Amino acid sequence: MTTTFPGIPYLEWIVDRAAEATHDLATSDLGSSRRGDDLVPPVLAGRSDPEDATLAGQLAARYDVPESSVLVTAGATNANFLAACALLDLATDDDEDGDDPDDPCPQVLVEKPGYQPLVATSEALGARVDRFVRPPEYDYELEPHRLDGASTDAFAYAIVTNRHNPSGKLTPRAELAEVASAADDAGGYLLVDEVYAPFVDPAADGPFGGITASGLDNTVVTGSLTKFYGLGGLRVGWIIGPEEVVERARSASMYLPAVAEPSTKLARRALHHGDEIEAAAREHLSANHDLLATFVAERDELDGRIHAGGTFAFLDHASADGDAVADAAWDRGVLVVPGRFFDAPESFRISLGGDPEAMSEALSAFGDALDDLAG
Repeated sequence: MTTTFPGIPYLEWIVDRAAEATHDLATSDLGSSRRGDDLVPPVLAGRSDPEDATLAGQLAARYDVPESSVLVTAGATNANFLAACALLDLATDDDEDGDDPDDPCPQVLVEKPGYQPLVATSEALGARVDRFVRPPEYDYELEPHRLDGASTDAFAYAIVTNRHNPSGKLTPRAELAEVASAADDAGGYLLVDEVYAPFVDPAADGPFGGITASGLDNTVVTGSLTKFYGLGGLRVGWIIGPEEVVERARSASMYLPAVAEPSTKLARRALHHGDEIEAAAREHLSANHDLLATFVAERDELDGRIHAGGTFAFLDHASADGDAVADAAWDRGVLVVPGRFFDAPESFRISLGGDPEAMSEALSAFGDALDDLAG
């Protein structure tokens, strides 16, 4: 018997490793090492709640959209799943040739290298997933002509991440607009996963101080409180987009668990105190960025760019592939992610989410692992 939802290798690989690792250089949630066992996350303990604000209303104000353009979801993974459901539903409605045996499935384009679950979700929902390249030799640039060359008459939507996961490349809004226009010309939408968009220092003018594609024509964005706020335990995410997409996602959400009421209340509290929480997050971001940039600059065997403000990167080792680096790191109790999970087995992903002191210790242990590889 085959399942409609086969396992996702990356998630199956990573699921228990962060807890088992002595040093976690894979988790990207800022403050991930401070969660503890308290029911209320320490960053929210003792803070006041807003009196007359809904979570959807708070998000609508952040993105300067009507509440009808907002759907609160149980995390970003849930948001991406529901957005895919909605966009494929729209594509099926719009496809006059849906019974053509030569091209029966809507086409989805996903960036490469890219985050494996974004590929798996669209495939599991019945789409034909093709890839467009963000070339490492061009610093993982997001180029509209790549969509033009890869799209077919069955094109439904393209998926990108901003910051790009795994490289950390940040795409400006003007360039996102060009990609959205290319998606529109191809007859579909652009879906932008923006969980890393607030990873900028100093803050920009967009929601959470980041860059957003929200408000661009035929564009849907997703976000969450996991990465920048470090509140992954709440499992709170969202979709921001055109009403025809959000309403279909809302209908699909009836088939999935809703956001728990305690999570909703704590998320409201977090956004109510967003200025303070975000300022602390940016201090954390800056410290970890400097640690990572300094470490890579001092290791001649490592190659790859640490983007401004970024706390994660996709690196190459001079003589070892991604699996060899990850294995050597694991022998030292250090968790990094082999690049095969991002379509690039020669590379590996490193991310500094925890407290700077813990990350400094982790980098020291990882340096020992790199020395082991040198023999």
